[in-house]
Amino acid sequence: MKKMFVMLMALAVLMATACTANAQERALQGKRVLFVYGGWDGHEPRQCMERLKPWLESQGAIVDYRTSLEVYADKAVMSATDLIIQCWTMGNLTGDEERGLTEAVRRGVGLAGWHGGLGDSFRGNTEYQFMVGGQWVAHPGGIVDYDVKIRDKKDPVVKGMKTFHMKSEQYYMHVDPAVKVLATTVFSGGEAAPWIRGVEMPVVWKKMYGEGRVFYSSLCHVASDFDVPEALEIMKRGIEWAVR
Repeated sequence: MKKMFVMLMALAVLMATACTANAQERALQGKRVLFVYGGWDGHEPRQCMERLKPWLESQGAIVDYRTSLEVYADKAVMSATDLIIQCWTMGNLTGDEERGLTEAVRRGVGLAGWHGGLGDSFRGNTEYQFMVGGQWVAHPGGIVDYDVKIRDKKDPVVKGMKTFHMKSEQYYMHVDPAVKVLATTVFSGGEAAPWIRGVEMPVVWKKMYGEGRVFYSSLCHVASDFDVPEALEIMKRGIEWAVR
């Protein structure tokens, strides 16, 4: 009887593990994703969208691609959305668009994005910035070499990763102290801003806004930055976390 009990327990553990793995694999299966991209061309919104499009669709997501912010004011679309992925830099939201977006996330729609596409989208919309958890203010030195250090090694978004290197814009941001920081970077200062030498800045975080999950990564200034495996993997995992 004891041997049979042990065997049954082992089988139960295996089944639970398999179910967990399958649930992770199905994170985007059948989910309705609104992918909004546009704004400043320097951040290559279309090219970045095209880098993620094959993966999103291979995961079974039902993706609605939009190039206008007006969709945020469309109640029918927003009420039928599970996750919003945004890549839009330096734009302006109307009152109806801001309310439509923030109310959707507050009631449980996920939100995910990267770099200026989420962290420097709407400089005049403070409720939007409150939702995201941070706002870009500088990238001293422009394109620079820097390291990304994993801070929360147990979190599924960054689990198993080690410190990795980027050559891109290193974002200096105003950050909500309530976010859960997953990765950071340290500024060298250099000639551009010597007074920030040694400052440790959040790079990847997640947070709640009402019932909605919000994920942000300041990495990937342009589409080719996704060639860094860790940067791409973090974004994928963050998207999966935000949609659940």
